[in-house]
Amino acid sequence: MNVLGVCLLVWAGICLVTWLLSVITREYSWVDRIWSIIPLVYLGIFAGHAGFADTRLNVMFALGVLWGLRLTFNFARKGGYARGGEDYRWAVLRGRMAPWQYQLFNFFFISLYQNVILLLITLPAYTALTHPSAFGAWDVVATVVFLAFLVGETVADQQQWDFHRWKHAETAAGREPERRFLRTGLFRYSRHPNFFFEQAQWWVIFFFGVIAAGSLWQWTVLGAFLLTLLFVGSTKFTESISRGRYPEYADYQRRTSAVVPWFPARS
Repeated sequence: MNVLGVCLLVWAGICLVTWLLSVITREYSWVDRIWSIIPLVYLGIFAGHAGFADTRLNVMFALGVLWGLRLTFNFARKGGYARGGEDYRWAVLRGRMAPWQYQLFNFFFISLYQNVILLLITLPAYTALTHPSAFGAWDVVATVVFLAFLVGETVADQQQWDFHRWKHAETAAGREPERRFLRTGLFRYSRHPNFFFEQAQWWVIFFFGVIAAGSLWQWTVLGAFLLTLLFVGSTKFTESISRGRYPEYADYQRRTSAVVPWFPARS
């Protein structure tokens, strides 16, 4: 079986397992729980198919491991792997849909489509596998840029973690938090800087494939593109919840860039 066939078998198995677990447990964050793990499996399959002898593929795999370790740690400390650690947005969405509609959404979007994206974002490694060439200066640039984005996302997640710990402590002490949502640090320049850095890292992975093939016109751009569309929808949905909770969030939206970090507008 060729390497894409192996990846498709893994994809089919993961789709089946995450869907069955969601039906059995009535928790719908199983894809979230494997989000930081499965792309590493695909990248490892491609690098392993080359005998771990291709520098570019090895670097892509190593960068993926760093991405996965960081994301897994952040997801775990927020309780994502704990029983009942379902993404709060799924509960909100269930309240807006009939049960049969949500089950269709669970099967086709959560279990199938999101797993499709997790496979597609790694396929630039297939381009690198089928276009072997020397690891060069542009690969070094891409590696440095990826690491910069990784640091940016780490900082953004830590700022968000610190803020929510402070907010929880204030509430536990019987005090009304002065700030009800985060708008300092990186969040002064973007309402979702962690979303920006997350997408940007996978665009860099796509450019590794571009470098290998020597052409920008690669069909594997589909993965990074669909990931961006997914985040666009996720951002709109998340912010609709935030506006409902915090009326002052609308002013934050007017003054602050949605995703791409930029200087805030004057009040």
